[in-house]
Amino acid sequence: MARRVMGWVLILFTLALVGCDHATKAVAQAALERRGPLSIVPGVLDLRYAENRDMAFSLLRGIQSPAKVAVLLVCSMIVLGVVLLGWWSSRRASVTEQAGYALIVAGAIGNAIDRGVRGYVIDFIHLHRWPVFNVADIAIVAGGILLGIAMFRRARQEPREVS
Repeated sequence: MARRVMGWVLILFTLALVGCDHATKAVAQAALERRGPLSIVPGVLDLRYAENRDMAFSLLRGIQSPAKVAVLLVCSMIVLGVVLLGWWSSRRASVTEQAGYALIVAGAIGNAIDRGVRGYVIDFIHLHRWPVFNVADIAIVAGGILLGIAMFRRARQEPREVS
């Protein structure tokens, strides 16, 4: 019973995070699209509107093709499917691992919706010396960290074979 409740809590958390991601993107677009950067911590953090028509770290910036958006969307959907499959097959895993999957799925859905609807992802958080990013990107990174922690814990708990 507790696992079932936790599953629903994580699904609701995922949906809420997708909503939060899109709400912050809408506010960023409305407030920042037609103005320069808004300094929060001078020289460290500012808010600036950016349309990311590429993938993480602009890995495909050299490719200029009308099919680029479709290819990125299909790749996003494949990765999302793989992560969802991993989440489903790990449904009896620790809360840390489940939360990691929920964060990654929420971030992937948030950015995939942007790419599918707009053809680009809205980014607006800028730490100097780092690419501009958004709430979905933070969720993906935080989820990856949680999954790493869960895997590390599991590896420490599993008995080792003596040769």
